[in-house]
Amino acid sequence: MKNSKKLIFASLVITFMTLTNANAQDGASKFGVKGGVNFSNLYTEDVDDNNVLTGFNVGFFAKLPISNNIALQPEISYTGKGAELVYNNALVSGTAQFKLDYIEVPLLLVVNVTKNFNIHVGPYAAYMVSAKTTNKSDSGSYNFEDNIDTDDFNKFDAGLAGGVGIDLEPVSFGVRYNYGLTKIGKEDSSTSFSSPDAKNSVLSFYAAFAF
Repeated sequence: MKNSKKLIFASLVITFMTLTNANAQDGASKFGVKGGVNFSNLYTEDVDDNNVLTGFNVGFFAKLPISNNIALQPEISYTGKGAELVYNNALVSGTAQFKLDYIEVPLLLVVNVTKNFNIHVGPYAAYMVSAKTTNKSDSGSYNFEDNIDTDDFNKFDAGLAGGVGIDLEPVSFGVRYNYGLTKIGKEDSSTSFSSPDAKNSVLSFYAAFAF
């Protein structure tokens, strides 16, 4: 898994640098900003948790054509991941959240099925910049927000991304799913996090504006 993460990161960086230089004089290349809302979760091999955490994503992208209907789209964004647990028992009820923030770099192959509709797929790599847990009880007597030491987790995340988009130049809209392939926890860590084998799962809705 360590070798696969290194290959994904290397391919993202090398391809981005090469394509940026090669397309610098291409008038068809586009650059822009994008942002939207995330619905994230954590999953394991045995359990797919249904508790969804709502977050956000914001960043920049470049769209670099390689043919009339195909383009490569590198991005860099700040994105929130994690999970939420709604609990209700005889003693207390409320909502607990586990929040992970990443700098994420996807490299997507974009195929225009029609003039205004595309599908996109590719690898992504991400680096964890912060982690925290929050709890909000309905009674308000057990509320807290604590930062977590990111050294207790695997800071690097990598996986696959895929989605669809609608292009209404210069504005576009889309939906995308990120499927994490790396565990967020460290096997040798002393952290109290109860699911070190969990991986990231994120459904995103976004809007983008191209220059």
